[in-house]
Amino acid sequence: MNTKRISARSSRNAIAVLCAILVIAAPVLAGPPLICHAINIGSAQSLAWTTNTNSLTGRSDFDVAKLIPETLALLTPSTPVLVRMETLRRAAIYAQSDTSVAKRLLLSLKSRVQENENDALGQFDFGYLAECYKQIQWARSKGMTVWGSGPGSNPAVGVDGYASVKKAIQMRGQDPEMEFAAALITVTSSQQDHDEHARKAVAGAKEDALLASNIEGNGFIAVTETARN
Repeated sequence: MNTKRISARSSRNAIAVLCAILVIAAPVLAGPPLICHAINIGSAQSLAWTTNTNSLTGRSDFDVAKLIPETLALLTPSTPVLVRMETLRRAAIYAQSDTSVAKRLLLSLKSRVQENENDALGQFDFGYLAECYKQIQWARSKGMTVWGSGPGSNPAVGVDGYASVKKAIQMRGQDPEMEFAAALITVTSSQQDHDEHARKAVAGAKEDALLASNIEGNGFIAVTETARN
């Protein structure tokens, strides 16, 4: 049997097992909920990807040199939050192949915030990407080698991405999709914050079918009965 095929199969199995473990252990461990589970965006446009939406590598022929302009072009004022989440997830994964691109992408989003601190979507994008980077580095530190061996580089060290996402929510006033994002970020850091964000996301999902689908299919959202009521 082809050894390369065995190796690829073993790698995919290891990834699936680790993500499955993290789903089960999410209330206890700082697992990567922003990375291991793709966001359902329907037919909306995002970065080019594989037919397996939950892939942790994306397309092998994707040109990382184009990652920054393509990502920024997709993050328009009219882009829904769920699409932003999946686009930033894919961008964070692609950026693992080039530390310089990873850093420049984060700085590009930071520049948008600095140009207009009242831009809620800009605050959200910067904070969400920062948290994606942190979770990927955590996964790498725990032995996930799909992006290469070693802990990798994290351009978001010292960045409080959650604070930026909360600021974005405050600016928006009410945004169930942002609440969903914040609930994923706080899965392991604060049960109280997680429940509060999850409760608001679930309430808003009653009028947002795509959000409801994402909440229902996401094993990381540990919504307690208190949060649902």
